Amino acid sequence: MSKRFTLAEAQRLIPRLEPLLRNAITLKTQFAEADAAVRAFLERVTMTGGMMVDRDQVRAARERRDASGRRLKAALEEVQETGCTVKDLDIGLIDFPTLFRGVEVCLCWKLGEPRIEYWHGMEEGFRGRKPIDDDFLQHHRGDPPQ
Repeated sequence: MSKRFTLAEAQRLIPRLEPLLRNAITLKTQFAEADAAVRAFLERVTMTGGMMVDRDQVRAARERRDASGRRLKAALEEVQETGCTVKDLDIGLIDFPTLFRGVEVCLCWKLGEPRIEYWHGMEEGFRGRKPIDDDFLQHHRGDPPQ
């Protein structure tokens, strides 16, 4: 069973997760740029039949790509060790499993949002986000209905 968060627990993680997520996004960009350089090099090799190839240049691009890939993997693992899940690295979207009325749902936070203000069902995803309202808070905490 995966970790389940209360809203307060998830919210307390945001200051820790935000810099980790920003770093992962930067590393993903670095990886993509180095990968594009390697691909462009291989395309040039194919087109020229391997003539006039700067092997040091492609070796450096591959090393940059591989190093950023390793650092990206480590950054994502550090985020996921908290128990939350990175749903979309491009927009910085994280889900925190929780219970609402006895059903597993996710608290949903996106990079740049000041706090966790949304939740969604397991099958709904980002497009199905609903605001955390009084009903959610009451049932999430396990308070008796009024």
